Amino acid sequence: MSRPIGAITRGTTNPNRLRRVDNFISYRCGGLLKEAAQPLVVDLGYGATPVTAVELRGRLAASVRADVAVVGLEIDPVRVSDALPFADPPWLEFRRGGFELAGLTPVVVRAFNVLRQYAEDEVAAAWRAMTATGALLVEGTCDELGRIATWTVVEHGVPSTLTLSARLPAFEHPAVFAERLPKALIHHNVPGHPVHELLRALGRAWETEATPFGPRQRWLATVRRMRAEGWPVLDGPARWRLGELTLPWPV
Repeated sequence: MSRPIGAITRGTTNPNRLRRVDNFISYRCGGLLKEAAQPLVVDLGYGATPVTAVELRGRLAASVRADVAVVGLEIDPVRVSDALPFADPPWLEFRRGGFELAGLTPVVVRAFNVLRQYAEDEVAAAWRAMTATGALLVEGTCDELGRIATWTVVEHGVPSTLTLSARLPAFEHPAVFAERLPKALIHHNVPGHPVHELLRALGRAWETEATPFGPRQRWLATVRRMRAEGWPVLDGPARWRLGELTLPWPV
């Protein structure tokens, strides 16, 4: 294999940190994986421990199909060696690799908290590399415990949607999303840019929909208000209830 493309990440990880995006992958990519002759998912940059790759395999096997295979890729060979005791071939493997995906042709790639450590002008090339073989990429970032997360779905190097996701019982205000935007957007959260207008509108809607019935009902009312105000919110109450808001990327 040629030399992996990319840089070693900080490697921070925690159990259940990526539960929110794993749930979304089951929902958004489940059909693709069910139809695939070889339902392979790559977890790119799983970090200092393989726990989130192990969890991804378990969740997809339970919710999508039992024979889903997950390959965790890391540039750091020490991390790969440390993960090998957790492997369960052929369903769960760990290899050295980067944006070139170690020559694999997965159906789905999950790359979380990876591009956050790169320059913004490197993002587009990374997207193109990870989707070059036709994989659907879910790329984003989250806080240390996975309570606040954002991600984009990228197809053929082009982003199609943006999702904001929060653990509602601990949610205080949509302003917290600003610190966890994907690398492609985080520096554009300034007046005059669409993502700034999105977060400002979401904040106004949240403040308007104050209710004594708890954060989940408040979030549902907030998302409905966003749609009523003309924002093209995707999906429906079943996803909103999970603390999600998904919009077409061009917005």
